[in-house]
Amino acid sequence: MGAYSTANSYSAYASYTRTVLSASAASLAVWAGLYLLLTGRGERFDVGGYLLRLSPYMWALYGISLCIGLSVVGAAWGIFIAGSSILGSAVRTPRIATKNLISIIFCEVVAIYGVIMAIVFSAKVAAVQSTNGFSRSDYYTGFSLFWGGLAVGLSNLICGLAVGITGSNAAVADAHDQQLFVKILVIEIFGSIIGLFGLIVGLLVTGKAEDFSVS
Repeated sequence: MGAYSTANSYSAYASYTRTVLSASAASLAVWAGLYLLLTGRGERFDVGGYLLRLSPYMWALYGISLCIGLSVVGAAWGIFIAGSSILGSAVRTPRIATKNLISIIFCEVVAIYGVIMAIVFSAKVAAVQSTNGFSRSDYYTGFSLFWGGLAVGLSNLICGLAVGITGSNAAVADAHDQQLFVKILVIEIFGSIIGLFGLIVGLLVTGKAEDFSVS
């Protein structure tokens, strides 16, 4: 009863903290906006100009980093979830340890998706030596690599969680009844396809992006 009460108190405190931080950030943004507007400097809210002042290299490298980073996090998270259940269930039923390693392999494939796409994206990044700055094509390439990498990374993150949770349940079900393993494995395969969908979306988003201009 005491542990339940402590958990509820912690949850309420966390919710209160999030609410306070969100309200503080919103109030600060509104105050800054009104200050610039009332002092005649409202033109500083130029989102397009802000985006154009940022180097397209930043967007491209952020996209590549998010692609591989989120993919590895998703794979590690899935391995953590599935691996702990496999090891725990194998204590009582040792026969499940070997064949349930396929769940770990599925999770690792998620990270491989991210590495492959990061290599594909990085091939479009080249040094720009022009004295005229960046062209529109360079900005398009930077933005497309950012959103493509973000799409791949988030898809692989969710895919890793889906595979890890399904693999965890597969291990527990296999320990109870080995005939359930193949049935849950089919569900796990469909979950792993989510990462492949993200890979395809990343290729579609960056398909028309040209390499950075070098002249």
